Amino acid sequence: MSLILLIETATTSCSVALAEADAIIALREIDQRNIHAEVITVYIDEVFKETGKLIADIDAVTVSSGPGSYTGLRIGVSTAKGLCFSLDKPLITIETLSSMAHGLIARGEVEITPNTLLCPMIDARRMEVYTALFDSTGKEIKATAAEIIDVNSFDDVLAKNEIIFFGDGAEKCRTTLSHQPNAIFVDGFSNSARDLLVPAIQKLNHQDFADVAYFEPFYLKDFIAGVKKQ
Repeated sequence: MSLILLIETATTSCSVALAEADAIIALREIDQRNIHAEVITVYIDEVFKETGKLIADIDAVTVSSGPGSYTGLRIGVSTAKGLCFSLDKPLITIETLSSMAHGLIARGEVEITPNTLLCPMIDARRMEVYTALFDSTGKEIKATAAEIIDVNSFDDVLAKNEIIFFGDGAEKCRTTLSHQPNAIFVDGFSNSARDLLVPAIQKLNHQDFADVAYFEPFYLKDFIAGVKKQ
């Protein structure tokens, strides 16, 4: 049975999970801005202590690869790469929007029909979001992009399909798309390491690993430093 460490830091959520076979056996997470560096190693230590598992026995480390918060991604990916280097374990990377789609399906909290499309959204400041489209099985049908949402966004797709919008970028688009009867918004979706499990197992089974030395997070946009508020 595979033992996988899962790390999610692409948004305000800092989440660490340990999975054995196809089940999460320990989970630690908090949804709070700028907390990742403070708690990520603590959470990793706690999931192993809770389960009595040894970190040396893991089969792989999986990390959410972006897009998302520049700082959050750097913390998560650097932590995952450091563990892989020190333990000589493979690195599995999962695009954040893909893990969100799989997570919404796996949680079973929302009715999803075969014709339903899933649109995870991550806040990218102002009216811009990182987004993609997935079918009801989690298969990507529109690639990840940074988009400015207006009243005409998704018109062609919404004319034929219901789309479920969710994630921390969806709420600010609710008013803009409220005229669309096929637009469904899910409140309170928070990114979680548990959402990485299904695609991580798929990649582990196919030995689809990232290059630990050269892998970089999927930032999508260049980092622009802001002025620190006093």
